[in-house]
Amino acid sequence: MREEVVRRFPLEYKRYIEVFGGGGWVLFHKDPRRDFEVYNDFNSLLTNLYRCVRDKPDLLMNALEYVLNSREDFERARLSLRRKRTTDIQRAAWFYQVIRYSYASALTSYGSQPHDIRADFPLIEQAHRRLKDVVIENQDFERLIRHYDRGDSLFYCDPPYHATEGYYQNIGENGFTEKDHIRLRDRLLSMEGKFLLSYNDDAFVRDLYDAPNIQIQSITRLNNIKQRYDPNCQFEEVFIANYDMNERGLYVPKQFNLFD
Repeated sequence: MREEVVRRFPLEYKRYIEVFGGGGWVLFHKDPRRDFEVYNDFNSLLTNLYRCVRDKPDLLMNALEYVLNSREDFERARLSLRRKRTTDIQRAAWFYQVIRYSYASALTSYGSQPHDIRADFPLIEQAHRRLKDVVIENQDFERLIRHYDRGDSLFYCDPPYHATEGYYQNIGENGFTEKDHIRLRDRLLSMEGKFLLSYNDDAFVRDLYDAPNIQIQSITRLNNIKQRYDPNCQFEEVFIANYDMNERGLYVPKQFNLFD
């Protein structure tokens, strides 16, 4: 989907803000140009990891040097993430270890797959270079959008999909509710800048963005979960924007991500 996202970016913008950053799939894929770039996620473990990759890659790799690929080490790292008193580097190392060695990167159970984490060090160095000028934020989406909204801003939003919010971790004490979907809509429709939003295609979402000057495009993709059982299983999604998505900017694929 990241190629479809980047293809729909507008021709002109100077500030790029990824509101629900997650794995940074779009940020790492887009052409960095000379944008002012912001990555944001509500998950502080994730934003801490990215800050350590950006600012202290050598210390992070040192902390990962002797990590073992074992169920015992995985459980130890997973439980250690609950500690309140630890360094940012140690927390980032534990979190990266849990991501790499968990089943389907779900963070909950050991994956039992061979992987030498030292093989990731060139990837960490590459991510360090890409993130060197990126602002990394850990804010609620509404506050973040209000802070960076300008006429030359482009916000890409990939929020928890409607009716699937339970699959997302660390998105707030009460999860991501319908009130949050509405709160996001209200903030986006009142902004000065441009936004591109990706969502699952359902009646609630379409009704939410049934507004003047809002463009909705349908798209289908393979269902990442169900395709292991049915290789032809399709998932319906929509792109929503407050500009003409047919006037597309220069597309330069990068094919790079920290978790590739």
